[in-house]
Amino acid sequence: MEKFFKLKENGTTVGTEFIAGLTTFFAMSYILFVNPSILSQTGMPFQAVFLATIIATVISTLIMGLFANVPYALAPGMGLNAFFTFTVVFGLGFSWQEALAMVFICGLFNVFITVTKVRKSIIKSIPVSMQHAIGGGIGIFIAYIGIKNANLLSFLSDSSTITSINNAPFNAATEAYNGGIFSVVTNGGIVPSLVNFTQSDALLAVIGLIITVILLIKNVKGAILIGIIATTILGIPMGLVNLGAIDFASNSLSASFSDLGVTFMAAFGPQGMGSLFGNPEKLPLVLMTIFAFSLSDTFDTLGTFIGTGRKTGIFSAEDERLLEDGSGFSSKMDKALFADAIGTSIGAIFGTSNTTTYVESAAGIGVGGRTGLTAVATAVLFLLSTLLAPLVGIVPAAATAPALIIVGVMMLSSFADVKWNDLEEAIPAFFAGVFMALSYSISYGIAAGFIFYCIVKVTTGKAKEIHPILWVATGLFILNFIILAIL
Repeated sequence: MEKFFKLKENGTTVGTEFIAGLTTFFAMSYILFVNPSILSQTGMPFQAVFLATIIATVISTLIMGLFANVPYALAPGMGLNAFFTFTVVFGLGFSWQEALAMVFICGLFNVFITVTKVRKSIIKSIPVSMQHAIGGGIGIFIAYIGIKNANLLSFLSDSSTITSINNAPFNAATEAYNGGIFSVVTNGGIVPSLVNFTQSDALLAVIGLIITVILLIKNVKGAILIGIIATTILGIPMGLVNLGAIDFASNSLSASFSDLGVTFMAAFGPQGMGSLFGNPEKLPLVLMTIFAFSLSDTFDTLGTFIGTGRKTGIFSAEDERLLEDGSGFSSKMDKALFADAIGTSIGAIFGTSNTTTYVESAAGIGVGGRTGLTAVATAVLFLLSTLLAPLVGIVPAAATAPALIIVGVMMLSSFADVKWNDLEEAIPAFFAGVFMALSYSISYGIAAGFIFYCIVKVTTGKAKEIHPILWVATGLFILNFIILAIL
């Protein structure tokens, strides 16, 4: 073990690495509850997503530890799972099988750009300020989803702001709808407001948020997971958690594996890859969605590596130089990026959204984790968590919503690196970040950021500073909007 992981060379011990792995596990284990609660809204079986989350996490984290020998853990990414559900499936109208197919292709694309110099060009094409804005914007998006899931907001829409009901133009004279109302679309006249807290689920979410904040401020290890568990327990006397609903037969590990059969390889079935490219008119939209998946995944991972690895010496300056100038697996960071990319395709095969390197790995690094043994220990703990299968389904949305809000808050630190007093930088950053959450779409935020970056640079006579790849991406985004308007 010492020889394989080079523990002495990295100034660590077996004991330190295992403690670091335990710390990382507790810091990110909330994903076991949150990921199924988000993805299952698309129609995917809850227990199947639970197992797919564990399998993707274990395999990709083991690759990270054993191949790259760095202390990072991977799991389905927050923000990317929201993009999968709320933008790709709900917003763009793709089936969850088609969305999984796009995630799989995204993983292959990320592998390709990791082992070739294409990666270098893409990394250099996106302005640094835009990268920070995208990271912070995803934080706002996640927090907003948490606030909505907590039912802390209500939305008022009078008849003058309703544009369609059941996908048909709204007519105020219509008194009845055959089959009831299943869809209402309103324009900008809709007004959000805070609920009056008579709903028990909103009250429970607020209590859970307070508990989680206190635990985090007190630096309690596993604060987010503890917050989820404590909030779930409090939900029992409030009538929001029904212990009688625990079905050890239906929600057993064997039953969960049975549900996994629904999502396993679904990306390659007739409803997945088979229908994804069946309509030529949707091809530009498909390609842009895959690009959006890849862009978010790539820079989320790079930010984690550079932000934590530079300070601790896990990645040297030489590693960062080789990342830009080298090709293949010429550095530890290349190997780590490969592990991250292959993990996305593995996750899609089993039935989950993009797998990415977790910034919570910094918790394990903070207590001394320096090698892949930390990642291996984290993977083993996630494997053992399969025993939670009978219980995971009773966790209410009010218990996971505070976790979404807090994770979103943590991601806002990226905004600190944007020069907001410089309009040339602030305007594209606003659209890439803040507008992302307001439009409820990561890809639309990135598109708006790119478009306004090009507008600003052309207006200021600095068009030569725009990388050719950015020009192409912006053109594709604009083409995508034109196609959506025509269809």
